[in-house]
Amino acid sequence: MAAFDTTPFPLVEMHAAANAQNEWLALIVRVGGAPGAAHAAALQQVFGAPGLLTAIAPLDCIVPLASPAVLTPSLLALTPPNRVIFAISAAVLADQALVKQTLALHDQGYRVLLDGQADDGVKLAPALRAVALDCGAGLPVARGGKYQVLSLFGPHLAYRVDSAMRFADCVEAGFEWLAGDWPLHPSPQAKAHDGTSRKRLLALLGLLARDAESRELEQLLKQDPALSYHLLKLVNSAAFALSTQITSFGQAINLLGRRQLQRWLQLLLYARQQPDGMANPLLPLAALRAAQLECLCKLQGGERDQQDVAFMTGVFSLLDVLFGMPMEDIVGALGLAPAAAEALLLREGRLGEQLRLIEQGLPAPAQLAALGIDNTQWWQSQLHAYHWAIQVGRNL
Repeated sequence: MAAFDTTPFPLVEMHAAANAQNEWLALIVRVGGAPGAAHAAALQQVFGAPGLLTAIAPLDCIVPLASPAVLTPSLLALTPPNRVIFAISAAVLADQALVKQTLALHDQGYRVLLDGQADDGVKLAPALRAVALDCGAGLPVARGGKYQVLSLFGPHLAYRVDSAMRFADCVEAGFEWLAGDWPLHPSPQAKAHDGTSRKRLLALLGLLARDAESRELEQLLKQDPALSYHLLKLVNSAAFALSTQITSFGQAINLLGRRQLQRWLQLLLYARQQPDGMANPLLPLAALRAAQLECLCKLQGGERDQQDVAFMTGVFSLLDVLFGMPMEDIVGALGLAPAAAEALLLREGRLGEQLRLIEQGLPAPAQLAALGIDNTQWWQSQLHAYHWAIQVGRNL
């Protein structure tokens, strides 16, 4: 009798990398596992399982590695050079054998980022001049001026970019890919919604939360030109592939159906035109949280109404950042289901605990087990959520 592999699926930390216009371009896929054979086996499981590169298409996949030694021929066969980029620790520069292996990846067509700063005086081969840099503590101190990355060799990645100010500094320094929590910490000078706009949006959210009549939604939509524009743009996009153009809210509502209308309108709140014309970085994050909470609910046997509450909870979890106001005031104005309110205000209850793990990024196995979620279910929910968020970002 064949032996069954009882090794649990690895836990994977995933973060989007965006450009200076807040558009997602790549996904950092950090696979756990002790250095050496254990890490190689974990990578083999992740890339050997169906779906990763398909789910995140057309984004590139950036894989951080401590050493190129884990990249066996069988693993490289699963990681095509046109989709996968390796960010390899700068510590390998101390070992010429590892440098040779790293350069060999470049010769095979892979893009390679040097993760971290090379020591002063170390001469880098041209193939190793694209960098990935941890900017959690700020940019390095440069002699004679501000830090700059070489624009000739790139693209360059800045990660742990956790504030709007750090984001601006990294863009100025020449980083084309940026990853971090800056969307959650906007600049204090960022223009907030005016009082009238915010009141209207909260009213619309209240109608959505209580499943109001389409006529009420239509009346309120007509008062918000930006939201109206985005709704009509959505239904006329390639995502729906219609043969005739939709020109009215009534047509849009009939086309989408009640359930889909609610979901898209919840997300469209984040797609309102930004003062600077840039994409709202909160939009794909809200879509990501909504889709993962919904998927977890479905995987655990939740009924359709429960899935809808889970989806709404994920979308609404960033409204305090969007509106620049306390979540208590938002929840109080919306009359949400108790499970959603408990999750948003306290991060308690099943929904709240799952939302906390999504915000955390890389849960511990014990945390998942406490919620009755196994590693494979968590991975399935991640893939579904990122696929959905990427599509939302491209269509809105």
